[in-house]
Amino acid sequence: MTRTVLITGGARRIGSEIARKLAVNGWNVAIHFNHSEAEASDLVAELRSQGYMASSFQSRLDTVEDCERLFRDVNRELGNVHGLVNNAAHFEFDRAHSPDWHLWDLHLNVNVRAAIQLAYLLHTQPAPDDSRPRCVVNMLDQKIFNLNPDFFSYTISKIALEGATRLQAKDFAPNTRVCAVAPGLTMQSGDQSESNFEVAHTITPMGRSSTPTDIAEAVLFLLDARSVTGSTLIVDGGQHLIPLSRDVMFEVKA
Repeated sequence: MTRTVLITGGARRIGSEIARKLAVNGWNVAIHFNHSEAEASDLVAELRSQGYMASSFQSRLDTVEDCERLFRDVNRELGNVHGLVNNAAHFEFDRAHSPDWHLWDLHLNVNVRAAIQLAYLLHTQPAPDDSRPRCVVNMLDQKIFNLNPDFFSYTISKIALEGATRLQAKDFAPNTRVCAVAPGLTMQSGDQSESNFEVAHTITPMGRSSTPTDIAEAVLFLLDARSVTGSTLIVDGGQHLIPLSRDVMFEVKA
């Protein structure tokens, strides 16, 4: 039986790699985007040209109504959702000693509230036609297992989502599993230079952090791992095992 997965922030970067991996492995792919309409359209065209079922859906995820509308639109076009990948996230710099309350609202609304609500909508929709439990995969960050004060409100939002992963897993069992993936430094972000990224990416016990392919493979595993719930898979080459006083991009002088 074909299953449908909704990937928030699925039009570009890690989200697009997840979409490709799941499409190849038999999932109907609902690609959510906010501003990346062109990238979403290109990705849908690419996947359809290869014989896969894919559609794109725009939503800001700012309100309860946004999330409800998104879920309703996906169900109507691709059928009941079996899997949800909460990949969309806001990521900006702040510190505890200089809080920006606007950033707090952005980080908590998109990174936590929307993810929790979409998981709830998945769990409470009519049961799929097969016997497999539905599955949520939340995208976290190795930072929450290796704390430093950079990107303060972003980090707090991911700590909250990790807690929600465990709590929803308890409350949604046995019909819905809730899991998470915590990537390491995977792609250049913000003002980071390419040379900084190339060096920072190697600061792990394995000599390399995660790649988009690594993350996509971890998501695929969790979506089909019927005995796994409430767990976070850290995919970072062991980056979280090296304590740093600042975010890894600031530890590199390249």
